[in-house]
Amino acid sequence: MTAMENDFENTTISLYGTVPDSIVDGPGLRYAVFVQGCSHHCPGCHNPESQPAEGGTETTLAALLADIRANGLVHDVTLSGGEPFEQPEACAALAAALKREGYGIWCYTGYLYDDLAGRTDPAIANLLDHIDVLVDGPFVESRKSLELKWCGSSNQRLIDVPATRRAGSVVEWQPASFSLEKPSNW
Repeated sequence: MTAMENDFENTTISLYGTVPDSIVDGPGLRYAVFVQGCSHHCPGCHNPESQPAEGGTETTLAALLADIRANGLVHDVTLSGGEPFEQPEACAALAAALKREGYGIWCYTGYLYDDLAGRTDPAIANLLDHIDVLVDGPFVESRKSLELKWCGSSNQRLIDVPATRRAGSVVEWQPASFSLEKPSNW
């Protein structure tokens, strides 16, 4: 067993639950990981049972990673909650392992990107380094909209984290555009 595999056997994460086939936590079919614990306590939260730090299910990163790998249909993972940045070491280790294997990573947080980027906690920086898209900002019930894609309220942003880190300022994520054209032989 390698040192990393041993770390994954010994490192735990507190989960509210998982959804191995989500179509609402980012584009495409994804594996959604909902961590336990969130200090934001946003009124109208879609997962209020995930807010208490106590509770949830403790699992090893090795077991969670094995479950994600076993799902041959997904190539993208979303970290949500609860609040992933309140378990930054475990979430960063998971995200790093998944990125090494070619998975795309989305993460939902009630924090603002600017506040997270300004922190000196190396685990938070490590987690940010392994996220492709960060949906930031607290859920604001008065700004709720069912018209939004992948956000619950209009104050939340979809941030292209690698582009943002390169630019030094927030770059909003834009989905890849494509058009369907009728083949010329039809």
